[in-house]
Amino acid sequence: MKCPNCGFPESKVIDSRPTENSSIRRRRECLSCKKRFTTYEIIDAVPVFVIKKDGSHEIFDRNKIMAGLIKSCYKRPVTHDQLNALVAEIESELMNSLKTEVTTVEIGNMVMEKLRRLDEVSYVRFASVYREFKDVETFMRELQLLKKENKK
Repeated sequence: MKCPNCGFPESKVIDSRPTENSSIRRRRECLSCKKRFTTYEIIDAVPVFVIKKDGSHEIFDRNKIMAGLIKSCYKRPVTHDQLNALVAEIESELMNSLKTEVTTVEIGNMVMEKLRRLDEVSYVRFASVYREFKDVETFMRELQLLKKENKK
């Protein structure tokens, strides 16, 4: 950080504190002139756009994933905290991937992978809607695949 007093390009951080508006307040000391100054750092969150099946784009909305999970986990031994953690994990992976666009297929696969480990019945419920199972045969194939993976 460039010193506002002498222009020296390096300083050391003396104190850091979060502020109310999601920024970080830092007290710094110039390594050259020893003057102290304050800086505020703001997290620059790049929005992730979701490419839907019809080709349209919309901003990622964690609430849509949560709504689908709540329906899939209805009357299952899955807590709201577990669902929140699952959604936070997916959101974090998307933000850390540095992608600016992600498809609904990628998101759906992430959800199914994590939900399978959490609760298999909820996973099958989610998969049946997400993959648009058309008949009992498709449903049975998914169950057989799940059963086969559990034997491993």
